[in-house]
Amino acid sequence: MTNETPADPYIFTTDLLPLDPRFLPPLANGLLGWRVYGDIMHMGGVYNGEGGDCHRANLPCPLAVRMDLDEVEKAGHLEHSYSLDTHTGIFTHSLRTVGVIASQSLYTHRHHPNLLVMEVLLVRQGTSQEPITIKLDSRFTPQSDDIVFHSEPDYKGASYIQGRTTTAEVPGGVCPSVHIIWTPITPSLTLLPDQAQSRWGFVVAVAGSQDSVQAHYDTALELMTNGNLRPSHLRAWEELWAGSTLELTGPDDLSRALIGCMFYLLSAFPSLHEAPGHFGGVSPGGLSNGGSGQDYWGHVFWDQDTWMYPSIGLFYPQLARAVLEYRVRTVDGAKDNAEKQGYKGLKFPWESAVSGREVCPEDIYGQQEIHINGDITLAFQHYLYLTQDMSMFTEGRGSEVIWGVADYWVSRVTWSAEEQEYHILGVMPPDEYYYNVNNSVYTNTVAKYSLEFAVELAAQLKYPAPQEWQQVADKIKIPFDQKQKYHPEFDGYKKGQFVKQADTVLLGYPLGLPMTPEVRRNDLEFYEAVTDPGGPAMTWGMFAVGWLELGEVEKAGRLLQKCFKNIQGPFQVWSESSDGSGAVNFLTGMGGFLQAVLFGYTGFRVQKDCLAFAPSIPEDITQLCIRGVSYLGNKMDWLVRGQEVYIILREGAKHAGNTKPCALQVVLKNSGTKIPLIPGKPVTFPRESGMICKVDGALSCWPM
Repeated sequence: MTNETPADPYIFTTDLLPLDPRFLPPLANGLLGWRVYGDIMHMGGVYNGEGGDCHRANLPCPLAVRMDLDEVEKAGHLEHSYSLDTHTGIFTHSLRTVGVIASQSLYTHRHHPNLLVMEVLLVRQGTSQEPITIKLDSRFTPQSDDIVFHSEPDYKGASYIQGRTTTAEVPGGVCPSVHIIWTPITPSLTLLPDQAQSRWGFVVAVAGSQDSVQAHYDTALELMTNGNLRPSHLRAWEELWAGSTLELTGPDDLSRALIGCMFYLLSAFPSLHEAPGHFGGVSPGGLSNGGSGQDYWGHVFWDQDTWMYPSIGLFYPQLARAVLEYRVRTVDGAKDNAEKQGYKGLKFPWESAVSGREVCPEDIYGQQEIHINGDITLAFQHYLYLTQDMSMFTEGRGSEVIWGVADYWVSRVTWSAEEQEYHILGVMPPDEYYYNVNNSVYTNTVAKYSLEFAVELAAQLKYPAPQEWQQVADKIKIPFDQKQKYHPEFDGYKKGQFVKQADTVLLGYPLGLPMTPEVRRNDLEFYEAVTDPGGPAMTWGMFAVGWLELGEVEKAGRLLQKCFKNIQGPFQVWSESSDGSGAVNFLTGMGGFLQAVLFGYTGFRVQKDCLAFAPSIPEDITQLCIRGVSYLGNKMDWLVRGQEVYIILREGAKHAGNTKPCALQVVLKNSGTKIPLIPGKPVTFPRESGMICKVDGALSCWPM
């Protein structure tokens, strides 16, 4: 009997790389992204092409390098291993022979987002004193189909190119500049006879101007000189994980999947220390993907606001706010979209780049998939309820978004004298198998909630809300079949018609439309039976949340298990479809999967005056640990184990938002028991429904 140390679920290791290079691990930091060994990288907010031709600009990546041994060193036993350490965001290729261990490490710097790094370490094995040489095979060429690069004089011994994209997103717009400085990479590296080991470092700096790129390269040189290049990166990842950990004791594949999802999603967001205003949003395939003709061209969809944002918002208000600020910066384009459609207010694009003008290659989506407006306002609403940070809505201009969307809905509806209700005609629902339908139940519901939130926010900011906002919200049609007790997807939908993805089931979560358990069950059963099994990956997580609401833990687990078909290869890379096709690395599917655990197993619901909870975990999970939940300026750690729940409020919590911490309490639903949460002191209570809310009589967190 052996006592083997269990494998670390944060480290994904393999002896063989995936045959399909799309499933090599992507490395990103919210500004730069690339796929290891790839000769292309991307920079957030840098697109090329006008309108529907707009796509992420492909930038040449100097770290498109594979390490190998020369023929002499290959003689004898040779072992390869490849690992992605999600603790640190470092990918490592190791070669081992009787004479040497060679390691090539690659990472996008987490604290200094303008930097990419490659490090090579050679460690002599045995007693041989011969020189040992490794080869560095590079695929890099300093060229791009999207940017005409020009060579500049070397900078401090480094190569330097710069250029502009060839075509602006909008006519007359600015073509962004890209400057790249990198350490030249030699064809080989040699460990000299008198050396036991040696390390080499190579850095790439990418920025939008000469002054900026040179400053970032100088920073890299300084960090290398004082030995702080890798340590500063490690500290940044350590800090990020400390505020957003999701771990469980249970099935290994589920544990790895959750860690992988959190890692890739966190990688898509900016540094906790980055100045606001530079974030370019999150596309379905992340920053590593999205060139012309692939992975949705790197555009930003509702995927960001509905599927990825909620899990990030639960941990990091600062990163959640970056999403909202991205949308605020696109307000002018959204106004232009609405005017072109003949409506008032703001119409956010179905596919967004930088300007906020519609860049979807196919016009029908931009014209009809208008639920995007409600998806965006729901993200703003959740942010306010989690943080009570009114500055986002005043000087942050979030109120412009909320009120502009409300004005759009009022101008977009049509009054039905026959039904005495407002209709929204000619739309495409989230289920994109249908178009030009009337009264999509999802679209109408998010429109209703958008309008109600606009009225609520106007009251708080003492803004004179037009009466039409409330009138339309009160009388907008929400399709419902009284006889069969379920929600038809749209007017004229016949029960049994095939659907592409989660649509009507989203009414229960995340929208929270009130309905009886019978109706919720019917919606889940009716639509599960007709949902395309090859549809996009985020769907089954939403069905799982629904069944958890009804206490059907086993059913939820069965549906969540379907998601594993979308996880490809050893590095936990997701594909959009279960057969490996579609967008990669599909952050949208990861977001849905994470929500099934973060909001399903915990029962977390973000409400106006509380964070509700209703823990429900399957028998094969003995404990669920969530560290870093942010609420009203506080950070909490949760542990669900057996029939008990443990919570501890952190002392002096960092990255908990812009608001002063409020005094909080637990209120249990069945007994009414109230348990104050005191920083640093854990509390324990039976596993039942309840809520976290402000202590009775506590001063409001709302600014006066």
